Amino acid sequence: MNAIILAAAAAALILCFAAWSRYRYLGLPELLPARLPEGVDSDHVVIIPARNEEGAIGRAVRSLAGSTVLVVDDHSTDRTAEIAREAGAEVRGAQPLPPGWLGKPNACWSGVGYTESTWILFVDADTWFEPGFVQSLLAYACEHELTAVSVFPRLETVTLFEKMILPYAFGLYFTGVNPKNVNNIIHKECLANGQCLLIKRAAYNFLGGHRAVASSVVEDVAFAKLLKRHRTNYRVLRAERLAHVRMYDSLRSIWKGFEKNSFRFLKLNPRTGAWVIASSIVMMNWLPAAWGLWYYAYDFHLVGFWLLIALAWLPWYRSWSALLAPLGIVFFQAIALTAMAKSLFGWKSEWKGRPV
Repeated sequence: MNAIILAAAAAALILCFAAWSRYRYLGLPELLPARLPEGVDSDHVVIIPARNEEGAIGRAVRSLAGSTVLVVDDHSTDRTAEIAREAGAEVRGAQPLPPGWLGKPNACWSGVGYTESTWILFVDADTWFEPGFVQSLLAYACEHELTAVSVFPRLETVTLFEKMILPYAFGLYFTGVNPKNVNNIIHKECLANGQCLLIKRAAYNFLGGHRAVASSVVEDVAFAKLLKRHRTNYRVLRAERLAHVRMYDSLRSIWKGFEKNSFRFLKLNPRTGAWVIASSIVMMNWLPAAWGLWYYAYDFHLVGFWLLIALAWLPWYRSWSALLAPLGIVFFQAIALTAMAKSLFGWKSEWKGRPV
């Protein structure tokens, strides 16, 4: 009976935390289709930093038809540049990597130097967009008199490990995000998404651009901190209807990607990080609870317990793959522990052939 009580308590906590994360995510304003008002300066360029992205870059460029797209080839060793040109983008090479700089900030900074538009839209090579996205984003920025806007696209997953881990990781992150605070210009909590960031060139230059965050692995959050420090009017949105992203395509890339970001993020957003860690510990309680049900042969209760966890995370998974949520919790915890060890001992991670 104690095993059933433990499982019930664990299920209640998991349901509460999963619902809390979804509530907070939905608290971000949603970007909806819109038209630019007449007379608004919509002069813009889209800059895509890309290193060995031959599998994704074509889709990203083609989805931005109607915009001037500049792909900054970050010393790729595959066909990234060739495919980007075929898709209709201008392609320029990133400048040689200066000491202390990381690849993405350097590629973004290089791209800005090649252009002269009023607005700059930075997007990642693994993103793609619905028709009218850029117009809608510019319209939103102009309507609300914003200097910068960052967007969370809809997360898309393909492989088994993507479906298992990524929706959980994304949802877990939002247990620590307060949407009112991040969109309050005077509050210290900061958030941005480097997958999609629109900013006025004048503000970008004033803030120092990516040169000011050149050594940060989480350059997007570091940039948001700059925006807050200078009381720049910016906003963080969600755009499930207009934008998409496929972050990683294998277990190895998932592991490496979260490994390099997880604990470095804590230095910039310690409060959010603390919430995420606490939520992660709560979620892991399903494992001893499930073991207790199995040990005492409460097979029916074990199945129900598993289904309750899947139900709790269904809004994030959006399909049958929610049944993988308990496994996703375990895999992500293993990644987080690896990241913590590397952070504590100062061990370097590697991303796309470079130490970070």
